[in-house]
Amino acid sequence: MLPGLVIALLAMGLALPVWSADKNKDEETLRNAASVLEGMVNSDNVPKGLLEKANCVLVVPGVKKFAVGVGGSGGRGALSCRQGEKFEGKWSTPAMYSIGGASVGLQVGGSSTDFVLLIMDDKGAEAVLHDKTKLGSDASVAAGPGATAQSAEVGGVDVLTYARTKGLFAGVSLDGATLHQDGDANMRLYGKKLSSQEIIRGHDVNATEGGQAFVSMLDSKAGRHGM
Repeated sequence: MLPGLVIALLAMGLALPVWSADKNKDEETLRNAASVLEGMVNSDNVPKGLLEKANCVLVVPGVKKFAVGVGGSGGRGALSCRQGEKFEGKWSTPAMYSIGGASVGLQVGGSSTDFVLLIMDDKGAEAVLHDKTKLGSDASVAAGPGATAQSAEVGGVDVLTYARTKGLFAGVSLDGATLHQDGDANMRLYGKKLSSQEIIRGHDVNATEGGQAFVSMLDSKAGRHGM
């Protein structure tokens, strides 16, 4: 009974931020995503050369992880992809996503981790643009290399992950985590029901103030598509 109760309480705790979300918090998430991206690129945590080669970028600020025998993680963030069939155009209006996962462990504590995910190829981009993408299964995932890495070192990996961790858990892995389209947040931001593909691939969906800050940050750091 007790383990089941603990898991249920953890699940409720992770879901509360989504239940209590509103448009202002969605805009705050977008602004935080822009701030996280700027900080991690400026500090060389995310190599600018690899960012320029990415088809899409997903930034999830403040992913929470807690563990009391059983660990879980959850957070919300924004995805933007380069426009065009070959992902070579300008950065798109962002779509909102949630990320969740579970792991078994013995530690007790909590942490907050900012994640930047670089989606490097067409396979990864198409997987992420569909709902319920499991990292490590639907798209291969690996910890991203440093600023001096050569492109050969990341060949064949769909998604590269970079993290900035606070709290008791360092080096949190995203292997096995699941990405979901946040349809409720997208509806709040854009005023109608839209899939992530419609937002990313569409030409009549305008970014909100927070979304424009996110896109502008991508334009300033990776305006051109590296080869």
